[in-house]
Order: sequence, then C-alpha cells, then structure tokens
Amino acid sequence: MKKITSWGKYPLIDASIISPATSQHLLTLQQNGIGRGLGRSYGDSALSEQIIQSEKLNRFISFDDKSGLLHCEAGVSLEEILKTFVPRGWFLPVTPGTKFVTVGGAIASDVHGKNHHVEGSFSDHVTSLTLIIDDREISCSRDENSDLFYATCGGMGLTGFITGAIFKLKPIKSAYINQKVVKAKNLDTALNLFEQYKDFTYSVGWIDCLSTGPNLGRSILMLGEHAENGTLTTHKEPLLNMPCNMPSFLLNRYTIQAFNVAYYNKQLKDEINNIVHYDPFFYPLDGINNWNRMYGSNGFTQYQFVIPQKAGKEGLAEILEAIAESKQGSFLAVLKVFGEGNQNLLSFPMEGYTLALDFKINDKLFSLLDRLDIIVRKYDGRLYLSKDVRMSENMFKSGYTRWVEFQAVRKEYGADELYHSLQSKRIGL
Repeated sequence: MKKITSWGKYPLIDASIISPATSQHLLTLQQNGIGRGLGRSYGDSALSEQIIQSEKLNRFISFDDKSGLLHCEAGVSLEEILKTFVPRGWFLPVTPGTKFVTVGGAIASDVHGKNHHVEGSFSDHVTSLTLIIDDREISCSRDENSDLFYATCGGMGLTGFITGAIFKLKPIKSAYINQKVVKAKNLDTALNLFEQYKDFTYSVGWIDCLSTGPNLGRSILMLGEHAENGTLTTHKEPLLNMPCNMPSFLLNRYTIQAFNVAYYNKQLKDEINNIVHYDPFFYPLDGINNWNRMYGSNGFTQYQFVIPQKAGKEGLAEILEAIAESKQGSFLAVLKVFGEGNQNLLSFPMEGYTLALDFKINDKLFSLLDRLDIIVRKYDGRLYLSKDVRMSENMFKSGYTRWVEFQAVRKEYGADELYHSLQSKRIGL
C-alpha cells in the first residue's frame, strides 16, 4: 500500500498500485479499481483502493506524416508529443491547460481547450482506441463497438483501462502564436468581446472574481492563432519550482484581491498584439514545477461549471456575485466559450460558457460550493468531473442526463463490477 493523492492534494488515501509493462501483462492481472496517468486530475476521479498506472505504456507506435494520424500507447504524455512532433510541424488538435497529462487521461476526461468553440474536444479527433476490460482487449471507434467508444470518451476510466489510441494532429508552420490581449471593464464587455472575436481559433478570459458593482467580471481576454512564420522550436524545461507547501494563511482574500488588481492593471493599453511561443500561451502554469503547493498542505479544488449560452450573462453574474460576497476569491478564474457538445455519454462541454475557479480547501469552502451548485442547476448547467472532489449524486445525475445509458454500457461489457473510483461511488455510479 502507498499514500497517494491527486493534483489538488485532497483527499490523501492508501492504495495498491500496479504498473503493467505491456497491455498483455495487464491482461494477466486482477483489476478492481481505476486507471491513472500522470495524476493531474484535481479531485478523486483517479483514486481507488487499487490504481493501474499507465506510466510504462508510453510508446509511439506509428505516425502518418501525410494525414497526421498518430498511433500511441495511452501512457504517452502530451508533453512527449509536443517535443517529438512540433519540430516536424505538427501540434495537438486540442490541449488542456497543462501538457503533463497522458493520452489515456485526455480521452477519459475528454479534455477541452481554448478552441472548443471551433474544434471541439480531444475525443473529437480520436479515430479509434483500445481498452482492456478484465481479460479482454477491445478495439472501438465510431463504427466498431461504438457504444463503448462513446462511453469511454469522457467516461472517467469507468469502462475499462485505455491502452492506446489513434488520433489526428494538426499541421503548423511555426511554434509561435499571434496573440491579441484585450481588457474588458466588466462581464458585459467580456461576453461581447467573445462574440466579436468568435472566429479566432483560440480564446480564453481571466476574470477578477472579487470585483463588484460596475466592475463585476472585469476580465482580460487572450486570443490567438498559429503564426505563419517562425521556428519550430519546442518548449523548455520549467525554470521555477515551488519547493514546499506555502503557509495556507498567505492565500487569503486580501492577497488574492491585491493580485487581481495588479494583474488587471499590469496591461496599460486596452489592447496589445504580439507573438508568443506556444508554451506560455497554452501552459502558463507549467512554467512552475509543483505550483499546487501554493495552496498549502490542505490542498485545493477547482470548481468548473458550464451553463448554456442563453443563460450566460445572468448566470455568470449571479455566480460571480455569490463568490464576491463570500470573500473566498480565486486568482485562477478562467472563462471560455464552448461550442456544441458531442455524442459522448459523460462529456462535460455543452454550448455555452464555462468558468473554472481554484479555491484552497478550508472549513467555509464547501458551503459556498453547495450554494454555487444551486445556481448552476438553476441555469441547467453541470460540473466537470475531472476537477470535482465533492459533487453530490443528485448534482451529477441532474447535470449528466445520459448517465443511465452510460451505466447500461458498463454493465453490458462487465466493466461495472471492475472499475470504480472514489468519485464514481460518491456520485452513484
């Protein structure tokens, strides 16, 4: 048994860990738990009494430099893909806010990025995958075992252990991004700017979640397109490291408010246009090793929700007002626009707005998040499973209305008796 936790450092549990060297090796092992990649999910979705690590299943199998189709094992990280293929003129079709996740984890979470409104989520670019359920290795795609494919993409590892996948990279001419950074004085302005710049491939907004009144929701929008010119240089190793847990008291509403004011005002102009490397544009926090230690020894959680577009302004304003009133601000508050969702049974995105907020764990936090749950459900929204550590069964089932179909697929393939996490038990799966 070994002590293990998630990126949010909450909860901390005892678990037995197996690390199969090959998929054939895994077929010989007793499986009764959950798969895990690099441990970057924030909550308890990759925690169980038994954990199957994909760290040794990290081989590239083939690549077609005409179509961009990459075949690799599930333990390959997005960082390894970038290091290998950016110099050859290829980039990830979709990437989350960290490159330190595995392909298997990206599929299980059906991760999204700054380009969901135009290019969908990660699994939309997956053509096929293989997974192990007990002593069977099964291939699935939109045409073969399609029910299992749509349950596995976004299925949080609950349909079996993903061993490999084929997906399509996108061609690029440069490792650099043409970036436009625009200040928005309040939420209304920010949403109008998202609409104005909807044709940009990449868009994201940082929000000051403690501002109130006429400044409610003041933001900085970052928009981008792959540059046509520039070198194909890959990223460098992080220069900074958080050596230990910060004292929890240092992160409070005063320091967060001071940070938010400074961050918003650091850009003097209403708009700037520049060229930046892909690394700081897509992965700003990856520049600091162990940045999760800034929240202290008690850890943190990220509350990420999506609400439909028609409820955007009203719903976001109500949530921001509740956070400001609670004085439990987050200096990592990120707003994105989602396009239409896909056919996956448990995928998070729907057409609308998603806001992600990091909060340190303390005695007052969960009561605030319960209050936010009520607002999210009022506007027919839902929470992101990969970031969650406390969602109730009722909150899950009211937001993910196809959960019954998901359970039926698990039962049909016998996965319901084998694969589970702390999260799946908590939310009634």
